[in-house]
Amino acid sequence: MSERDHHAAGIEARRAVPGGKWRPDEEHRQDVLLRYLGAVASVSAAHAAENPPAPEPVGPVLERPHREGPAPIQVRDVMDVPAIAVRGDTPFLEIARTLSREHVNAVPVVDAEDRVVGMVSESDLLAKAAVEAAQHRPGALSRVRRRRLFEKAQGQTAQTLMTSPAVTVYAGTPVAEAAWLAAHSRIKRLPVVDHKGRLLGVVHRLALLQTLVRDDARIREEIETRVLRREFGLRDDAVQVTVDNGVVRLSGRVEHGRIPQLIEEIREIDDVTEVVDRLTAV
Repeated sequence: MSERDHHAAGIEARRAVPGGKWRPDEEHRQDVLLRYLGAVASVSAAHAAENPPAPEPVGPVLERPHREGPAPIQVRDVMDVPAIAVRGDTPFLEIARTLSREHVNAVPVVDAEDRVVGMVSESDLLAKAAVEAAQHRPGALSRVRRRRLFEKAQGQTAQTLMTSPAVTVYAGTPVAEAAWLAAHSRIKRLPVVDHKGRLLGVVHRLALLQTLVRDDARIREEIETRVLRREFGLRDDAVQVTVDNGVVRLSGRVEHGRIPQLIEEIREIDDVTEVVDRLTAV
């Protein structure tokens, strides 16, 4: 994504943040969340530019063509292995025990060859429980909701309770693409599959967030260590760097002809949303 697109996406994400009193740690949490939203929004914008509107994605996501530049971090680098899964004939109570034991809110459902055929979640189990409870409390659920949930309530196994088809990703899918898919599909856990649809692992939205977003201290460290010292050979006191919510401010003295190249190099760093040039040419 270009620096301009990244910055615009971040601004748009910030506009959506509601007001209100924050907890002591809320400002940092919001900064991380906003930068994550900016990254996801940028990928979403790229999808919109390259492809016409399409139905909500289902099934494995095709990996995008190779592009020049540093190789992006892939899902295989951050997924959880092994993945907890259930078979289609797993009973209702065993599914509930599995979710509780593993401290997760959803698990993939696989067939005899470990191909992912769906996802069963707390919501699927609660749908069954809600209808069964409502049968003893007339009026507890509207007629529309009752009809919509009735079929789900009849299920006794993962095969009949699951949501299918499952939204999945390949192990080679870039993390930014997987984050876009998780946000677009409104799910927290994505099964990771091979090209035959067999389960390899599971990637959590939190892992995608942590990969996409680095804090300001780590951005500053990369600028000072990799860019200023190694690539430009500058003294430690030549350029002063501050980073605030992804915005980099530079001050100090640098040769005139090297300033544009230095600024462009920093703009290309992941999670840098803007570069403020206060350098003095010598």
